[in-house]
Amino acid sequence: MQTHDLIQGSEAWDLFRLQHFGASEAAAMLGLSRKTTRNELLRMKKTGIAKEFSDWVQKNVLDHGHAVEAPARKIIEAEIGETLYPVTCSDGEISASCDGLTMAEDLAWENKQWNEEYAALVLAGEVPEEHMPQCQQVMMVTGAERLIFSISDGTAERTVWIEVLPDAEWFKRIRAGWQQFAADLAVYTPTEVVAEAVGRTPESLPALRIAVSGAVTDSNLEQYREHALAVFAGINRDLQTDQDFANAAKTVTWCGEVETRLKAAKEHALSQTESIDKLFKTIDDITAEARKTRLELDKLVEARKQARKGEIVAGGVSGLAAHVAALNTRIGKSYMPAPHADFGTAIKGLKTFASMQNAVDTELANAKVAANAVADRIEANLKHLAVEAAEHTALFPDEATIVLKAPDDFAALVQLRISDFKVKEDKRKADELAKAAVVAEPVAAPVAAPAPAVFTMPVRTAPRAAAPMTHPTLSLGQIKERIAPLSITAEGLTTLGFTGLKERGSVLFHEADYPHILAAMANHLQAIHAKQAA
Repeated sequence: MQTHDLIQGSEAWDLFRLQHFGASEAAAMLGLSRKTTRNELLRMKKTGIAKEFSDWVQKNVLDHGHAVEAPARKIIEAEIGETLYPVTCSDGEISASCDGLTMAEDLAWENKQWNEEYAALVLAGEVPEEHMPQCQQVMMVTGAERLIFSISDGTAERTVWIEVLPDAEWFKRIRAGWQQFAADLAVYTPTEVVAEAVGRTPESLPALRIAVSGAVTDSNLEQYREHALAVFAGINRDLQTDQDFANAAKTVTWCGEVETRLKAAKEHALSQTESIDKLFKTIDDITAEARKTRLELDKLVEARKQARKGEIVAGGVSGLAAHVAALNTRIGKSYMPAPHADFGTAIKGLKTFASMQNAVDTELANAKVAANAVADRIEANLKHLAVEAAEHTALFPDEATIVLKAPDDFAALVQLRISDFKVKEDKRKADELAKAAVVAEPVAAPVAAPAPAVFTMPVRTAPRAAAPMTHPTLSLGQIKERIAPLSITAEGLTTLGFTGLKERGSVLFHEADYPHILAAMANHLQAIHAKQAA
């Protein structure tokens, strides 16, 4: 924070305010001020011409506000037990003129003159929306840890206050808002300040003079007719500005008045004579033209009102589309979502086109600020992706969607996907190495088995004696035990000299070993038989 030794109201102070974005202007910049529109603020900053206030406003609002500030300060100082000092300070282009700041610069004070509506809000624990931007910008510039916002007329009876704390989201909104305001200011072209439109009728028609005495004795009706038709033809039908619409609306009323006067003139003449057909025909022609013009203009006014509203809204829509296109160009990819901007609602209830244009411009500026924030987030995420996942782009086919995430969430997602990929890749490589090792591992030569012997059972020379008629006692388990280890298991074959390769729960042997395995089993059985026979 940089402090400035300035006296409020001095030329130096006015120049400082012109060259900085003040806290008291933050509400207008965001479109929240009841007193100054955003377009008015742009014009004042561009031209250097401050908004002119009437003598009454200067005396009863501005001067009175400064007058109540001194006694209100004493009341607040008594409440907080500290002295408050007025100070003007800045942080770059953003500034704040504080009504009061403590010596430690940890507490700021902002006062507004008594207002029943705002006092009620403060008593209810709420800061009026119009004044919250100023409170937050004061704390943002000064670094104050809190701010006392008060409504006061300088008396203790009508002084209410509330404590306001810094809000990071408000800080971001204000800084982004001023950034967009500066961009708009750079290309802003001041337009002529037009007073509130007051309708004007076309050139007045000459007084119609008719005198009859059995016949028309004196009349300027022909000249009146030519003049009237020329005036009707010259009425503006190309309605663009508030002034055009005000003139047209006034002319509709005026045409009706012309019709009424002509009708009265006709009735007056009719009351004097009955032989004035030409007079009546001429009056009827003028009346019909006045009526035609009135009806045409009345319909045109309503139609052009709706069309002009549409043009203003369309301007906001096209402006936002162009801004989004520029952001996509900056990002390098068309990842920008459609920002939210309700231009139709923004102009709802507004009467003048100037106020509609300001509302649309303000809505557009706020939408640009929001879009800029999204673009910044996308850009930051893309940069993170380029650094952290340059070799893993295939893991992010949904890049256009996930780059919209908050940077912290995005970084966590990138790390998770890469980590999962690395785990799977490591497992895949380990499996490949294991398979390669199995193929490369030398297979132990099988134990040379004796040449297959021809196994012949002893030839019986006498019939088998009948088994004694007793209960059998040799169980299957005993038989398996006697011929062990011939159980045809991996362990059993190992005892015969054949070691298999374990793979996926199975033990595999070479096909060429099969006849040797059978021969070994036969020899084993023959040895058992020989042993038991002995």
